[in-house]
Amino acid sequence: MAEDRRRLLIKGGTVVNADRKFEADVFCEDGIIKKVGRDLKDLPPDARVVDARGKYVMPGGIDTHTHFQLPFMGTVAVDDFYTGTRAALAGGTTMIIDFVLGPKNESLLQMYDRWRGWADPKVCCDYSLHVAVTWWSKQCHEEMEVLVKEKGVNSFKMFLAYKDVFMLRDDELYESFARCKELGAVAQVHAENGDLIAAGSKKMIELGITGPEGHEMCRPEEVEGEATARAITIASQVNCPIYIVHVMSKSAAQAVMRGKENGHVVFGEPIAASLGTDGTNYWNKCWRHAAGHVMGPPLRPDPSTPAYLMNLLAKGDLDLTGTDNCTFNADQKALGTQDFRKIPNGVNGKCHALLDGRPHPLAAHISRCGGPHVCDMGERSVLREDGSLPLRGGHQHQGCPGLQHLPPEGCDSGGF
Repeated sequence: MAEDRRRLLIKGGTVVNADRKFEADVFCEDGIIKKVGRDLKDLPPDARVVDARGKYVMPGGIDTHTHFQLPFMGTVAVDDFYTGTRAALAGGTTMIIDFVLGPKNESLLQMYDRWRGWADPKVCCDYSLHVAVTWWSKQCHEEMEVLVKEKGVNSFKMFLAYKDVFMLRDDELYESFARCKELGAVAQVHAENGDLIAAGSKKMIELGITGPEGHEMCRPEEVEGEATARAITIASQVNCPIYIVHVMSKSAAQAVMRGKENGHVVFGEPIAASLGTDGTNYWNKCWRHAAGHVMGPPLRPDPSTPAYLMNLLAKGDLDLTGTDNCTFNADQKALGTQDFRKIPNGVNGKCHALLDGRPHPLAAHISRCGGPHVCDMGERSVLREDGSLPLRGGHQHQGCPGLQHLPPEGCDSGGF
């Protein structure tokens, strides 16, 4: 009998949900999980069967942080919404949340429409959008409400870094956080001190330090830690929940923990790069290798940082993880051959977001902490912190990312 590829039976695997893991079969039809349980009965005989004995069966992951086809630093990220989301699916991620990010003085609504125009014809998986607020005015104040109430946007990102490009002043941060609070949106922050980075990078060039190591040296982790603490302090003045993107250092992680201990609503997001490698790569004798690791905030040269961040993630002191996938090839990175300030900031990571048969920090995390915690930080945490509804096929999807959560054992989902 020929197989009906619309029907799939995954047999004998270990089903991993956020609450527990258990041995079960999973039956899917037309891409929808229909039944979960042991020795399922009354199944179509023509279903394709996958033997999952000895393997985990996990919900699709949600990557909270991507930058596909982003125009940035004189070039454009090489992963567009087709190649990026296709890689995501190959790595086990079934939803991404990208960032609408444009220059100062441009309408937030125009930027949002541009990103939808890029993404809708190309995406291979569900997606949603954060919107960056890179300048402040009455127009931004009004457009944020339209984005929330008419477009379904639930999160806005502000920058303390990239002086004269994306950076907001403290008074502008205060106003934007207050607006997020009014609208019930989550405020996200890229936390580095832009003024100190500008001064430090100028100093590095004057000292003749032009290579990738200068990138980390001009923005040490104290610069990240200070900005993280300052953002939390400002947000707390208006009782606005705050989400610190790409926590890269011990100093920033400690600021997040202090904020939580003081009763503030703070979420910390380490990324695949900060969990998997360190900043010693900036001193590699191969320039291309070193430049390939340049991102902002930078990886930290303390080799114990990845394990430290992973431990905090395991304990819940940090909350969830994404990739910050923003890929530039070697030729693009070479724009900064003579000046590290011109190296496009960004690394890849999308296809490694979950487990695709290659070494990844989350593999060790599963063995130490258990699969349910990985599901929790990779999927359900997004619902708590961000509340995003995915966009599917260019339309607002009326479900939620949690529909990828597997039903309880023995449940006939009736079209779940």
